[in-house]
Amino acid sequence: MGITKTDLFTEEQNAIAQMAKVLGHPARVAILQYLVKSNTCINGDLVQELGLAQATVSQHLRELKEVGFIQGTIEGVSVCYCINPEKWAEFSQLFGEFFEHYFVAQKSNCC
Repeated sequence: MGITKTDLFTEEQNAIAQMAKVLGHPARVAILQYLVKSNTCINGDLVQELGLAQATVSQHLRELKEVGFIQGTIEGVSVCYCINPEKWAEFSQLFGEFFEHYFVAQKSNCC
């Protein structure tokens, strides 16, 4: 595989691509949906909710946390995760603007 030349692209393009990559796994989408639905900090509930192994859930949580979709706190042996509201709003705006550009550009049907 070749090296991705991220420096050829804008900061916005790289951010959208990174977010889309993280959202590219259905388990991560399910985790985010569960967090949004529950609207509270969760921890062990995800293993039962998703039916995946603890180690698998932990890996997906780590990916979501790295990009900033979620935030977590550690209290002793307990880890609690929830949606990161600031990043969630930022991501929502980026994706919204990305999709909106299509509708603005589509004043006439080009195909």
